[in-house]
Amino acid sequence: MRCDKISRRTLLSALSLLPAVRYLRGQQTPTFSTGVKVVNVFATVRDTKGQIVRDLNKDDFVLDEDGRPQNIQYFTRETDLPLTIGLLVDTSGSTRRVLPDERNASYKFLEQVLREDKDLAFLIHFDFEVELLQDLTASRQKLEKALDMLETGQGRQVNRGQTGGGYPGGGYPGGGYPGGGYPGGQQRRGGGGTCMYDSVLLASDDVIKKQTGRKALILLTDGVDNGSKVSLFTAVEAAQKADTLVYSILFEDPNGNYSPVPMGMGRRRGMGMPMPRANQPDGRKVLQQISRETGGRFFEVSRKQPIDKVFAAIEEDLRNQYSLGYSPDRTEQSGSYRRIHLATKQPGLVVQTREGYYPS
Repeated sequence: MRCDKISRRTLLSALSLLPAVRYLRGQQTPTFSTGVKVVNVFATVRDTKGQIVRDLNKDDFVLDEDGRPQNIQYFTRETDLPLTIGLLVDTSGSTRRVLPDERNASYKFLEQVLREDKDLAFLIHFDFEVELLQDLTASRQKLEKALDMLETGQGRQVNRGQTGGGYPGGGYPGGGYPGGGYPGGQQRRGGGGTCMYDSVLLASDDVIKKQTGRKALILLTDGVDNGSKVSLFTAVEAAQKADTLVYSILFEDPNGNYSPVPMGMGRRRGMGMPMPRANQPDGRKVLQQISRETGGRFFEVSRKQPIDKVFAAIEEDLRNQYSLGYSPDRTEQSGSYRRIHLATKQPGLVVQTREGYYPS
């Protein structure tokens, strides 16, 4: 099962390498100058008990690129830098029982994290289609209104039959983005399944890539993708090139054992019938890979770790990051992926950061 069209302006666009950081005397925040390309790396550090370590300095870190030691030239503790957040919410039939909890927790998270004078956020939902319900905004009110519109694909099918359209703007997609549908006027309407990888690509390539500074996508899902046009590799690659962390939250319905495909969306190979989970990739492993390779974290909602605590942990991460910058010692621009390894000289500390980048 595959989703039809996907909105993407430049799938293989280059990673945004930040211009060189230049500190002016007396300034806490760096200014930027052109001429020298610098790779910027955001990192969070924890001790053996899982507590955030906030008092490290530049000399406490060691960094290499493809095994070659690099000189860390720029260093700051980022606790107040503007933040861009994307919420990607799974609205497939398999999430219908947990969707209300996802919505309520998202309300609280945005209320606590979003500073309307500094930060921006957007909301995408995905099931057999992907839609940007709310473009980048600093307004909590607009984001909450978009969250109120979340419903499963099956519920939308029922609503369409009764009202002629599940979302504002008549039909679907089209209500969330100016001009209707995706950027460029494209619409994605799949034949069935869940298009998680497509949603990561859309968020990375069409929305968050254009932003600077700290960026994070928060992916709320059961981890099952059985409808995307693009692969897991392509989704991860797009997030890496957008220089964004991906925090994955596995939120499964404990009573669900299948991923329903919306009725009326075709009949190839039994469409409209439940797809057994045994025939699908392990959603937990998929989400762990996405977060690990982009520098985010993986969480699994449980009784011991409810969704509210998960969001609190993500908030703590985003407010306690180190920013390190270096100029690679290799000047050739092959465009191939380069691996980064960042560690501390102090044993026992765990550094959370992205695994690499794509040079322009």
